[in-house]
Amino acid sequence: MIDSLVVFVVSALIGGLGIYVGAALLAGSRSYGRAVWTALIGALVWVVVDALFGWLGVVGWLLTWLAYLAVIKSRYRGGWLTAAGIALVGWIAAAVVLSVLAGLGVGGFSATGIPRL
Repeated sequence: MIDSLVVFVVSALIGGLGIYVGAALLAGSRSYGRAVWTALIGALVWVVVDALFGWLGVVGWLLTWLAYLAVIKSRYRGGWLTAAGIALVGWIAAAVVLSVLAGLGVGGFSATGIPRL
């Protein structure tokens, strides 16, 4: 149980870091706490929308992505393109962190709030 909690917390921090980097670069935000909350809310929205519409194939995938982007858009200034940019930069930043951790022999983590990573 403690192990699962540690993995969840570290994964949320990694996802938050990814969103923080994207939001800092594209929306001028400097709040890591806001980024972690955005990652957690985004992960929850992703799970719910995917559970409801994932069976629709590509349409379900698009609806899930739009819902995830809507979370980012609602939490940071800018439009849909800014939200997509934050998501992309967040994904890249989280991938780099996870790669570095794996290279150091620290694996088993993901990036909560960053889709499919």
